[in-house]
Amino acid sequence: MGKIGIFYGSTEGNTEEVAEKVQKALGNADVHNVDSASADDLAEYDTLILAASTWEIGELQEDWESFIDVLDDVDFKGKKVSYIGVGDADGYPDTFVDAIGIIHEKIADSGAEFFGAWPTEEYTFDESKGVVNGKFLGLVIDEDNESNKTDGRIAAWVKQIKGELGL
Repeated sequence: MGKIGIFYGSTEGNTEEVAEKVQKALGNADVHNVDSASADDLAEYDTLILAASTWEIGELQEDWESFIDVLDDVDFKGKKVSYIGVGDADGYPDTFVDAIGIIHEKIADSGAEFFGAWPTEEYTFDESKGVVNGKFLGLVIDEDNESNKTDGRIAAWVKQIKGELGL
């Protein structure tokens, strides 16, 4: 298996920091900011992790807002895709990590194989577009309220996806 491409958008640095921690834990990954990425950049990888924070009331982070239509130009058939969602469950319990759900809606029928679903049990929120079949679409981090759990969650998720990916 080739390298994993982690593509993130970050305004205040939390999503970038989480993406870099996941990269370090995986060891075999490249990190790209979507504000300077292209469809060709995504095409280079067989495995993609798309990392986004949710802004305001269920909105995409600004770099992702500008980038999401680029996904239409990517052939996802045969690619493995997961997500990292960064959000604030206390401040926005009705739209917690909606951004990964918005991105997923864009590529759900693209032929990609999705991996890395993450349990919701340790989180307190009301609704999320980032939940499908009772699980988050990928790793979920709440730096605003549970930063003390970030490193443990990253370690557990990376161990999980390494197993799923056969690494």
